[in-house]
Amino acid sequence: MPDHGQPLLFGAFVTPDARDPHRTVALATTADTLGLDVLGVQDHPYQPGFFDTWTFLSTVASKTRRLILFPDVISVPLRQPAVLARSAATLDVLSDGRVEMGLGVGAFPDGIAAMGGPSRTPGESIEALEEAIAVMRALWTPGGPVHLDGRHYTLDGARPGPPPVHDIGIWLGSYKPRMLALTGRVADGWIPSSMYASPDETRAMGDLIDKAASDAGRDPADIRRWYNVAGSFAAGSSAGRRGEFLQGPPKLWVEQLTELALTQGMSAFILAPGQAAESDLRRFAEEVAPAVREAVDAARGVNGDADAARGVNGDADAARGVNGDADAAARDDQRDLAPAERTTGAVIDLDEATRPRAPKHPDARATAAGRAGAEALVYHHDNLRSELEQIRGVIEQVAAGHTNPAAARSLINRMSMRQNYWSLGAFCASYCRVVTLHHTIEDQHMFVALRDGDVDLGPVLDRLGEEHEVIAAVLTRLDQALVAMVADPDQLDAVRAELDTLSRMLLSHLDYEEEELLGPIARLGIVV
Repeated sequence: MPDHGQPLLFGAFVTPDARDPHRTVALATTADTLGLDVLGVQDHPYQPGFFDTWTFLSTVASKTRRLILFPDVISVPLRQPAVLARSAATLDVLSDGRVEMGLGVGAFPDGIAAMGGPSRTPGESIEALEEAIAVMRALWTPGGPVHLDGRHYTLDGARPGPPPVHDIGIWLGSYKPRMLALTGRVADGWIPSSMYASPDETRAMGDLIDKAASDAGRDPADIRRWYNVAGSFAAGSSAGRRGEFLQGPPKLWVEQLTELALTQGMSAFILAPGQAAESDLRRFAEEVAPAVREAVDAARGVNGDADAARGVNGDADAARGVNGDADAAARDDQRDLAPAERTTGAVIDLDEATRPRAPKHPDARATAAGRAGAEALVYHHDNLRSELEQIRGVIEQVAAGHTNPAAARSLINRMSMRQNYWSLGAFCASYCRVVTLHHTIEDQHMFVALRDGDVDLGPVLDRLGEEHEVIAAVLTRLDQALVAMVADPDQLDAVRAELDTLSRMLLSHLDYEEEELLGPIARLGIVV
């Protein structure tokens, strides 16, 4: 499996150890603080010394900002898939789209049986897992009642929902031919572990996945490969001198993980730390991850830049706009206009005097839920303000000659932003999606509740909704300008102009929203 230019992710593989609850949770939050991307948590419900994985992930979600939350992997025989689908969708909504799903057939049949789980042959277990995937995807897809008639799992009129806020991917922990074939046919990703499959073994396993994908009419490159890894940083050890996998100083780790990324298409490395867990994670995050990204970036060269311009999934539409050549032609027509004069759909005057104002209720008392809702809105807004400044900082580094769009990738991957990509343009795409998701949640949930609670808020909510549409158009233009700058550094001035427009409009919008809505949210007890 060759490199497919996918963005590299790095993470922590945490055992949900119940013997020291505070340290276990602290280790997970440390991964977030260090700027790692993924938190993988194993699932063995029959282990009395382990926390329940889903409850643990939910707790960590409330204490972190950027980590992808990943059961690594769920024991499907002990998790009813329809309920698991709703649990995953719920956590995805509450974590702002940070959930991915790892599934397995269950590694310990005796433990499963002891918990009252089904006793299945290997063939039946794989068949049941495929049915479970169909159940989960059906309940994540908006639509009418679902009917599935499987041998192991059925749906008889179950209604989908709640919908996750992003397309949750399904990774399979697979090692043997029939499971690898299932991965190639239906999965979004593959998650082996070095403790069970060495890099030499994963190469042959990856070939079986590729063949199954091709036989099913799928592009093997669409199956993302994440690798749980374990090792030791003990420099100068005999194991390190022999070149064993991840046994030696960080330099050895960088060489070996870079090779896996470039020759086997591994796009995430999730570390199971040793006894010195915090120290291992810090060295992994600060010494290994940036160096691997830099090495892979250098090896990708021109092809890496092309992949970055296409986006994470190699989508050429990302480089030319949603509507392809038609959008490009429209941009050519507007090239000579100043950013504020370009077409953005509705024209919104940001003059304070023209904005509707909500009636004030100075004597109204805030509810506890309302106060929490108001604080949550400010928290989300402050995150958007902070990340906007991070984009500006990286662009100014490019302008000052301290870095370039390609080298800036490793800097961006250390920012407090989930789903970091390999280019400035792709990073902005991630930020744009976060802003758009935030606005969509407001329009479809918070605004509806506010309008129901106080009809006098209607003009303010209408205006805010209009501004959301305009800001979405500005975000799209900034993303397009950043992608163009990757190919042509002379586009820096255009990027700055678009960023100035976004900053002026978004910051003004956030201030206006807080001025008019924090009071009603607190008064009406709106949950944000």
